[in-house]
Order: sequence, then structure tokens, then C-alpha cells
Amino acid sequence: MHDKAEKQTMKKWKTVVLAALLMVQLTACGSSGIGRDPADSAVRHEEGMADKKVLLGVTYSKLQNEYIAALQHAIRAKAQEINVELAEADGQGRADNQITQVERFIADGVDAIIVNPTDRKGVAPAIDFAVDAGIPIIVLTAEVSNLDKATAYVGSNDVIAGRMETEFIVNALGGNGAVVIIHGPNGDSAQMNRTEGIKQVLSQTPDIKIIAEQTANFSLMQAFSLMEGWLQTYPRIDAVIAQNDEMALGAYKAIEAANRQDDVVVVGVDAIPDALKSIEEGKLAATVFQDAQGQGSLAVEIAVRAANSEPVNHMNIVPFELVTQENIFEYQP
Repeated sequence: MHDKAEKQTMKKWKTVVLAALLMVQLTACGSSGIGRDPADSAVRHEEGMADKKVLLGVTYSKLQNEYIAALQHAIRAKAQEINVELAEADGQGRADNQITQVERFIADGVDAIIVNPTDRKGVAPAIDFAVDAGIPIIVLTAEVSNLDKATAYVGSNDVIAGRMETEFIVNALGGNGAVVIIHGPNGDSAQMNRTEGIKQVLSQTPDIKIIAEQTANFSLMQAFSLMEGWLQTYPRIDAVIAQNDEMALGAYKAIEAANRQDDVVVVGVDAIPDALKSIEEGKLAATVFQDAQGQGSLAVEIAVRAANSEPVNHMNIVPFELVTQENIFEYQP
């Protein structure tokens, strides 16, 4: 009992920290215009890394996404805590933007780079550029096709996330029903791996049929429109398996507008605050907690160690956790 109470307390503390980070804009760590003369970087390596702040370049896939914004807040908080300087950039969902941003970080003489890739194949050249320049590069949350070349990876196993949410649906439907799947962006590693996990479970449950599946690009509004169309096309939909919470929330809004919320079970991934509130209100049935605080913080720690030529683990996995009405209190502030 003591261990369980302690675990619940730690989870509450973790969620409080994340909620606070989402409310506070920590701007003291740096901005997208930060740079440093490469000659200065060479001098500081001769004098010792501890003499000046470590400068990390960070490129995010798309800060419009709520989970990615949470990653940014976690990264900024950890950077401020350990006195690290940041140069940040928003890829805006485009691989070519992120490649250009990494090239700029290299030219500016950063000590290490964190890349949260928007596309598995499209962002791969950025890894090669950093490796060729001798700069440690940490891949965060999503994967790239040449992940083995990166200094380290920090994230969670998205196959498991897909399995978790689908196993919940299988149990909720009693192993029989009609489901739709709302995918993330095609080519995104989370989309690919969560799809693999979903299909693994459904392949073992022949009485649950997939009647439709399509991408909504992790967008609430796209998921709303997509679900509207499905509700008009299919007289029976028992469940929605969404590959992130924003799409789950968008789908639920469409279901609610059609007054079919009592007939359709909806699940998502990420455990963003709006999803947690929806579960508490009895709307979304479940989500899979992805620890933005843990991932972002760990990425900064590993990047700093790599910048200091200290050994780091190549694969650094932060576990997923299923969140339902039964344990929602562990994740709410």
C-alpha cells in the first residue's frame, strides 16, 4: 500500500509540474536568434566545457501541436535549471525547414543538437550533417530512418501506445464491433509505429472490423471533419482509435454534435490536459500518457553529457501509461 501511494504521489507531482510548465513561458533560456561564432566554440573546448554555458540547438516538428509545445516547455525548464543556453526553431511540419535549421545550428557552432523530427525519412539528412560536423545530435520523441547514426534517441515505444489504446477498445467492446482509425501524418514514425501496434491487436481479434481509416495529421479540426463524414456514411461505428488526443477530441466533438456519444467509445494518445479533462467528464474513454516532461528533460541532460564528451546510452525509452476514469486522479493536478 505504501508503494502504491508513493507511486500515485509521484504521478500527481509529475502532472503538476507539466501543468505549471504549460502555464508559464520561460523565455530566459534563449530564442531562435541565438548563435555563437564557431571560433568562440573552439576556444571554449580548449579551455574546458565548464567555463561557459553549453549551447544547444533545438528544432521542433510543429509547435502548433499541443504535445510538442509541452516538450518545448520541458526543455526550457530543464535548460534554465542547469544553466544551459538554447537556440530554438519551429519546423512547422516541414522536413526541409528542419534540415535548414540544423545546418544553421552547425554554422552557429552549437555544442549539441536536439531534433524532434516531423518526418522519418525527410529529416534523416539532418542527422548526417550533424554527424559529419562532429556535433552530437539527439533525436527526440519521433524517429528517423537513420536513427543508428544519431548520438542518442529519447522517446517512448509507439508500438506499445498503439497496442495499449487498442487493447482498451477490445475490452470495452467485448471483442466484437466496428471501429475506425484516425492516423497521424503519413510517414511520421509515431503514425507508423502506432499503426503497427493497433494492427497487431486487431489481427488477433477477428470479430472487430476496421470499417474506415484515414489520416487527420494530428489535427483536431481535420479529425472533426473526417468523423463528420464517417458518421454520415456508416450507420454503425462502435469505437474510434485516434493516434493522438487532439484527433480524439475532434472526433468526439463530431460524435457529440451528431448525438451519438452514447454509442461510440473514443481513445487517444498523449494525455494532454484537455484530454484528461474530457476523461474526467466521462467523454473520452481513455488516453495513453506520454511523458513530455520526462522526455524533454532527459533529452537536455543527454545532450549536455554528449556535448561534454561523456558516454550516453543510445536508446532512452520513457514508458507509456494507460489513463482511464479509474486512475485519472493520478494524472490530474
